[in-house]
Amino acid sequence: MQGKLWRVASSPHIRAGRTTRGIMLDVIVALLPAGAFGVAWFGLHALWIIAVSVLSAVAWEALWCWMAKKPYTVRDLSAVVTGLLLAYNLPPTVPLWLPIVGTGIAIVLVKQCFGGLGQNFMNPALAARAILMSSWVGLMSGTAYSMADAMTSATPLAQGAEYALDALFWGSIPGCIGEVCKPALLAGGLYLLARRVISWRVPVTMLLVSFALFWISLGSAESALRQVLSGGLILGAFFMATDYSSSPTTPVGKLIMGAGCALVLFVIRTFSSLPEGCSYAILFMNLATPLIERFTQPRVFGEVKNRA
Repeated sequence: MQGKLWRVASSPHIRAGRTTRGIMLDVIVALLPAGAFGVAWFGLHALWIIAVSVLSAVAWEALWCWMAKKPYTVRDLSAVVTGLLLAYNLPPTVPLWLPIVGTGIAIVLVKQCFGGLGQNFMNPALAARAILMSSWVGLMSGTAYSMADAMTSATPLAQGAEYALDALFWGSIPGCIGEVCKPALLAGGLYLLARRVISWRVPVTMLLVSFALFWISLGSAESALRQVLSGGLILGAFFMATDYSSSPTTPVGKLIMGAGCALVLFVIRTFSSLPEGCSYAILFMNLATPLIERFTQPRVFGEVKNRA
């Protein structure tokens, strides 16, 4: 065909037009309502924890890029998201040095040491939370009930504490900074779904399977709903189990990821001494993601087979 120039390029040939910075900005917007409620409920110290966590995450990322002589990646906002998620998983009573240590673990050890954004094999914020929990149990176990109560109080999952369903839903309970207000978390999750930042398969499957397992085990829909509304289940389902680099990419794999997180969560809460197991459930399934990907990848047609 004379007179026409055909451009030849490598894949991908179909581009979505979405940037990493745009995706992270959407996640930040979705997280803001839960953080705003956490600050209003727990008080000014919660705001300081969030601010220190975000600023230290950005600082750790910039320091790593400078030391490793790599391009600065702080503008993609992924470090801001990691700082927010870690802060939301911290009690509102922790000292300000703890999020600095935690973001150092998340950014340097879990993210950058494995190649940076998109190469980490588990969620950085959750991995840092697990290490902090193992290292400073006392600090990570204390939770203020409200901005008017600086004394520590049992979380809804600890020591068999019972709270009304409306209190669990609206967030008038003790807990971590960003996990207590369920309407704020659901609004953020729906925003991410509407923006097509995340797929419905992981969070919906995780929540439904969790509800079904606890309903079968406890024999009561109300008790099962109490389990769904307690702890960090909703926060984890929408904002951490859906992490791009540490969760499956195939539709079937996402369903397996959600169901697997629910099953591990159920086992931990039912049979272990840990009151909360959402973080460990997601981390466990992060490790299983390569295996899930291997068995759920669609068949590739036209592939050239390797010959011995």
